Amino acid sequence: MAREADVLQPPERVEQRLARWEEHLDTVVPARPAGPSVRIATWNLRVFGGLTKAWTTLQDVSPKRNFTDLLMIAAVLRRFDVVAVQEVRGNLRALRHLMKVLGEDWAFILTDVTEGKDGNPERLAFLFDTRRIKLSGLACELVVPLERDGGVGPGELDRQFARTPYAVSFFSQGQTFTLVTLHVVFGDHAAERVPELRAIAEWLAGWAEQEFGWNHNLIALGDFNIDRVGDPLFEAFTSTGLVPAPQLAGLPRTIFDDPGAGHFYDQIAWFTQGQRNRPVLTLDPVAGGHVDFVPELQGESTLAQLSFHISDHYPMWVDFAITTD
Repeated sequence: MAREADVLQPPERVEQRLARWEEHLDTVVPARPAGPSVRIATWNLRVFGGLTKAWTTLQDVSPKRNFTDLLMIAAVLRRFDVVAVQEVRGNLRALRHLMKVLGEDWAFILTDVTEGKDGNPERLAFLFDTRRIKLSGLACELVVPLERDGGVGPGELDRQFARTPYAVSFFSQGQTFTLVTLHVVFGDHAAERVPELRAIAEWLAGWAEQEFGWNHNLIALGDFNIDRVGDPLFEAFTSTGLVPAPQLAGLPRTIFDDPGAGHFYDQIAWFTQGQRNRPVLTLDPVAGGHVDFVPELQGESTLAQLSFHISDHYPMWVDFAITTD
């Protein structure tokens, strides 16, 4: 019987490929800013659940994602301090092996599976480097009250969020911040996303006002499924004062976007000074970007094939300088 492959013992050809990928990442993800800082990212990892426990996936084998792919994904994740990950599935095999690759300094926290057709069935997760990031106590799924006095207008949303947003508070270098990640349901038509986006924006605004007394930084990030800046989806998203990270403006979000005609699905956003009774961002966003893995990792695969090995979305990140009194 052939010995089962070990994700921590890659063959030489995979080690060489990984070394080339690491060298490339050194050129596209810059050194951290001087002084205390935190690097926050979001990445929709397509159908991140099953895993083929081999270094190469044969043509007729499913799932396509394999041990080599996990090493490439882990090399990206290590560039960040905390990452919001969408599309983690009920099957945790890929996540368990990814955490093994990342090592004992990394931890994760995630939701249960969201059941139902629109749930898909997905989890929302945060992965973080415990040498730089600690949990600070809060972890909750956000459920919108549908009553008239619940902060969402009558008729704007006739159900709960398809995949309930997930809020977790973290602590790093003397600063507490709360991250709220979400994955807005795509639906059959763009207009179907508007009520959910508006309800999320209104819920976040109301929730932020409750958190005002704690004076915590509040950052929303994830896959908002926004098509264009200025369209009804974007207007719903920003209707209560959420400001998307300017460092990410104009960057493509998915590997299928045409040059100059990209979508703006993935966002990192926050409330700014001047919003009534809402935590003002004291973290200073100083840089940001995305990681385009296609040129280095596509090889002979089609884009569709690559999307099931790595993802159809790019990881997006922002560097925040931590200012201390």
